[in-house]
Amino acid sequence: MDSENRHEYDATLATFEHPRYEIIPTGDVWDGEGEVRDYFTESRTAFPDQRNELIALHHAEDAVIVEFFLRGTHEGDFRGFPPTGRSFECRMLAMFVFEEDRLVCERVYFDRATILAQLTED
Repeated sequence: MDSENRHEYDATLATFEHPRYEIIPTGDVWDGEGEVRDYFTESRTAFPDQRNELIALHHAEDAVIVEFFLRGTHEGDFRGFPPTGRSFECRMLAMFVFEEDRLVCERVYFDRATILAQLTED
């Protein structure tokens, strides 16, 4: 997560056996290095200052569960939604799923309405 904050995506990708992001509220699955890079490009074009702040780590048998705040400012087009210049903050949960000692997926949960309301409120 720290390497994502620094936009050091090669370092982020190197943590995975096979990069895969599942964004549960949107139904998006970014599978493989090329698709995950596309995810980084899309999200950081729309929210160039997107960053996370760790709240807590929890360990499970086959996962690390992370609570965090995600923050960003809507400075670029996002899926046809023009930039508003507004910022958001959303508390989220990510599961870093492992097969034995290999990271194979980051699965992210959050409330889309929380972000949308902050980006569109007058």
